[in-house]
Amino acid sequence: MMDRSCPGTVEPIMEILDSKWMLLLLFELFNGTRRFGELRRKLHPISPKTLTDRLRLLEEKGIVTRTLYPGVPLHVEYELTECGLGLQPIFAAMWTWTQEYGGHLRKDADERQEAKG
Repeated sequence: MMDRSCPGTVEPIMEILDSKWMLLLLFELFNGTRRFGELRRKLHPISPKTLTDRLRLLEEKGIVTRTLYPGVPLHVEYELTECGLGLQPIFAAMWTWTQEYGGHLRKDADERQEAKG
């Protein structure tokens, strides 16, 4: 059984994970260091502003490090910190749950879509 204070305890991580694009962005970073342009291509059609905002939030929270490489052309790389890598079990649990229980959710969504069509 979960502690009654649980919602308050998980609120900080939910504020991060609940943002649009955040799950996909973190998933990309679990696969290694990425440049801004790589992330933008992988997360198409994310806007540069939204991507910048999400990366800044992750950096402020200590989940991502930003490394600026001067030169021509200038490039920036983003990498998960130890704290950020600690989120991997959450993603693994979501994947496991989806594999075990998510089939009916997809079926329900497909049925609703067919009913509209």
